[in-house]
Amino acid sequence: MATINEIQDQIIEDFGLFDEWDEKYAYIIDLGKKLPGIDPKYKVEENIIKGCQSLVWMTSNYKDGKVNYEGESDAIIVKGLVALLLKVLSGQPAEDIAKSDMYFIHKIGMEQHLSMTRSNGLASMVKQMKMHAIAYQSKTV
Repeated sequence: MATINEIQDQIIEDFGLFDEWDEKYAYIIDLGKKLPGIDPKYKVEENIIKGCQSLVWMTSNYKDGKVNYEGESDAIIVKGLVALLLKVLSGQPAEDIAKSDMYFIHKIGMEQHLSMTRSNGLASMVKQMKMHAIAYQSKTV
């Protein structure tokens, strides 16, 4: 399996194929449409990411030293952002997730093209995913 940085580099390369942000948004939306839905039993208050304007549910499990995430949103662009984060972090070792630098967000220019509320929501999602990884790390030490 590719490392977090290898996946981020691939995403940067993929976004480099598009000249305009409309095309990049279309790609993000397409990723969101392909994201499998989260089991309805996980759509509970405790799995809602705080700080997101849209509803975002995120859950995780830990198996064989790796953290696997599931997520979903009620907003199509945000669902695409969830898909990007899952692509980068799901299936990775907890330690790698905890110390990861999510540089692809900056490199593809996402920060400049998201509203303040979506940008804050994205940061909240990353923070929550890292908190899950840290929690799994502490259980294995």
